[in-house]
Amino acid sequence: MLKILLVKTSSLGDVIHQLPAVTDIRAHFPDAMIDWVVEENFAELPALHPGVSRVIPVAVRRWRRALLDPATWREMALFRKTLQALRYDLVLDSQGLIKSAAIALLAVGPRCGYDRASVREAIAALAYDKTIAMSKNLHAVERNRRLAGRLLGYEPESPVDYGVAIPRADLPWLGMKPYVVLLHATSRADKEWPEADWLALAARLHASGLRCVLPWGSPLERARSERLAAQMAEAIVPPRLNLTEAAALLGKARAVVGVDTGLTHLAAALNVPVVALYCASEPGLTGIYSAAPALNLGRWGQAPRPDEVGAALAGVMAT
Repeated sequence: MLKILLVKTSSLGDVIHQLPAVTDIRAHFPDAMIDWVVEENFAELPALHPGVSRVIPVAVRRWRRALLDPATWREMALFRKTLQALRYDLVLDSQGLIKSAAIALLAVGPRCGYDRASVREAIAALAYDKTIAMSKNLHAVERNRRLAGRLLGYEPESPVDYGVAIPRADLPWLGMKPYVVLLHATSRADKEWPEADWLALAARLHASGLRCVLPWGSPLERARSERLAAQMAEAIVPPRLNLTEAAALLGKARAVVGVDTGLTHLAAALNVPVVALYCASEPGLTGIYSAAPALNLGRWGQAPRPDEVGAALAGVMAT
């Protein structure tokens, strides 16, 4: 049985972009055992893919903040012991950072990744026993798929398939009315879509018989959700959601409109109609990438207009 360890620790969008490679590997090696090292905050996500045998959480972000704490060193020792409990036929670091290469070095088995010209941090390539050249002009999903394929002797040809199903989760506050999820929160203020534009879109959705749901992940985001919802008819501000609950909410939505954030990619992975809004980033190589109806709108310095978003949303929902 082929034993593979994937090292893709973060961020949320990057982890999601790795999922189709798992689907490909399983299609060519149905009996493969695929373990995955991922940051503890994102551990729920690989677990949604039935092709992942074991999720191994790592806490690099948290450990960095408490390096002098003895508990940190005990956790690090346990992580290393867990990682080295099995010898792998392939240790695949598709993240290509110094931190991910360091994790790959702890594992037992041949370590592989992108070559110096293709990797995100060139020094990371020194950790690999085998490297693969890969164009940087490919979408991140296709880079991951082709990296795994070339290492394992196949060429990905099927349409992209993230392989995740909508999880079961109890959302008693949601009600029965059809809804659209509005993902307004993102990592940078310049990536946000103007609040007035969200309100204009919500009015259009309400007129179509759809209510809006506005998730949040921090106190600041919650305040914005509540401020927006107070000006929208029948809008819902949910309680704080974990990733499994967020996936259930997104997966059951009529559609999702979201800024450049990981949950927008998760909606696409769940085959939900999606319109992604780009205000201060370029969607070309890391935008929404899905076999489901999905559109990337806007670009750096050119936020999409509400009427443009409304028309695009109507289009993906009608497909």
